Amino acid sequence: MRTHWSDTEIAPTAEGIKAIAHPLRLGIICLLAEGELSVGEICQALGTSQPNISHHLTRLSDRRLLTSRKDANRVLYALADARLTEVILLLRQVYCP
Repeated sequence: MRTHWSDTEIAPTAEGIKAIAHPLRLGIICLLAEGELSVGEICQALGTSQPNISHHLTRLSDRRLLTSRKDANRVLYALADARLTEVILLLRQVYCP
C-alpha cells in the first residue's frame, strides 16, 4: 500500500471535493447523475433562482466536473465523468443510512 502522496497529487482531488461540498452544488451533481438538464429544470428541482444556479454551474464547470451543450435556445448540463455518480452513491451509503 502506498504510504506517501505529494501535494501535487492530492490537490486536484481536494479541489474537486471542495467544488461539490456546497449543498446546492451537491444537489446539482445528484440531479445530473440522473441525466442532462437545463438551467431552468435545475432551478425548478432545487427551488432557487437562475442566477444562483448559473453561479454554481460555473463553479462546477470550472473544475471540469460538468459538460454543456446547446440545444436550440437552452444549454443542457451533464456530468463530465459518470464515475462521479458512483462517488456520490458511496457517500450517501456512508453518511445517509
